[in-house]
Amino acid sequence: MAPSAQQVSELKEKYTLAGQGQVFKFYDTLSEAEQASLYEQLANFDPSYINTIAAIALAPPKAENGGAAAPSLEPLPESAVASILDSKPEDIDRWYSQGLDLIAANKVGVVLMAGGQGTRLGSSAPKGCFNIGLPSAKSLFQIQAERILKIQELAAKKAGSGAEVTVPWYVMTSGPTRGPTEQYFKEQNYFGLKPENVFIFEQGVLPCISNDGKILLESKSKVAVAPDGNGGIYNALVESKVLDDMKKRGIEHIHAYCVDNCLVKVADPVFIGFSAASNVDIATKVVRKRNATESVGLIVCKNGRPDVVEYSEIDPATAAEEDPKQPGVLRFRAANIVNHYYSFRFLETIPEWAKTLPHHVARKKIPYVDIESGETVKPAKPNGIKLEQFVFDVFPKLELSQFACMEVRREDEFSPLKNARGTGEDDPDTSKYDIMAQGKRWLEAAGATVVTEDAKDGVEVSPLTSYGGEGLEEVAGRTIRAPAVFEKD
Repeated sequence: MAPSAQQVSELKEKYTLAGQGQVFKFYDTLSEAEQASLYEQLANFDPSYINTIAAIALAPPKAENGGAAAPSLEPLPESAVASILDSKPEDIDRWYSQGLDLIAANKVGVVLMAGGQGTRLGSSAPKGCFNIGLPSAKSLFQIQAERILKIQELAAKKAGSGAEVTVPWYVMTSGPTRGPTEQYFKEQNYFGLKPENVFIFEQGVLPCISNDGKILLESKSKVAVAPDGNGGIYNALVESKVLDDMKKRGIEHIHAYCVDNCLVKVADPVFIGFSAASNVDIATKVVRKRNATESVGLIVCKNGRPDVVEYSEIDPATAAEEDPKQPGVLRFRAANIVNHYYSFRFLETIPEWAKTLPHHVARKKIPYVDIESGETVKPAKPNGIKLEQFVFDVFPKLELSQFACMEVRREDEFSPLKNARGTGEDDPDTSKYDIMAQGKRWLEAAGATVVTEDAKDGVEVSPLTSYGGEGLEEVAGRTIRAPAVFEKD
């Protein structure tokens, strides 16, 4: 619907007072539909807020001492950390049982961060639709949906007496991926999940800003925008009414993760049980850093608070320090894999702090319309910034007592898909190999003999058959020739 002349005049004044009146430069030359579209887009932003966050991001406030003192960095205290690598089996069993009970009581929900496009993979579809080359040709979305189906089945079996178990799946997309994601889920019949338990929503966007602080127009009728980073999840949970849906369902524990990890244990009962038993507001899964120079962010205690530091923020000597209690193991080793637990009581407080999270600057080449000539310019070098928030920016808001960390085995839980096929690292081939290698380990642990001609051959075990290696007793004593697919039937 076209805005009234008064509405346009009021919005124009708001932008002009903020020094951003250039966005209306071509307004009078646009068609009625284009005017309505631009008005709606501009009405969704507060230009003075955009000015504020851009100014802070471009010139972060210096520490009171002039920034001379380096932050104090320590590994998280032992009281906040558990490790699957060296926990007692009875502790892991107890967490698993507690987590499965919470799932069976319908108190667990899952949030998937799936805003990424598969551009770097050479795909025009959302990353979750990508087929990594498994014998079954399953996409990342399908693998993860089937893990939800299986964990619902395992929890219902434990609860007994025909229990109906639902783990709602909240899928956060971005502007470009929402439509294709919704269409893909419909075409695939939601992979066997009930459509009413799959909630697809969209993260926010922020305007792209020129190097001199001006909001850029992508065309005469459209502001150049970019998704607000994975930290946009917090605002999006509120704006999209996801939190309302969780409250209505009685959800108390939330697992949040990224779509590109093919090994992710969706709604992992061990992680849920550990986090709930620790009574924390946020917990995070980490894997052990491979070596001192691996370029990963680390979960640490920074100035007495939980935080993430980038590898570039730690000097080489500190990065190479060994744990005095475990020779040969790095002291700073908790590699961040963007795999988190939240209590619902904490997510309910988002409106109190969401606008206080910092914005980070990504300098980019952003096509824009020249305000003087009206011509579209495709810059040869970065001409502006995209503003984004990171999901871990909220960690330092917590006391250490409200934060926990669980170390898991990389080969069992972390294989990210970042690069195009043939890169040799974090690409479709490594993702496929990691799933097939895991299946081979599971079958061998269950007593099967797996025969391979190529060391890289493995077995794809369907998530509908086994969630984490359980339920494979029937293969004991059998010989399986790899590569193979092990399906429920």
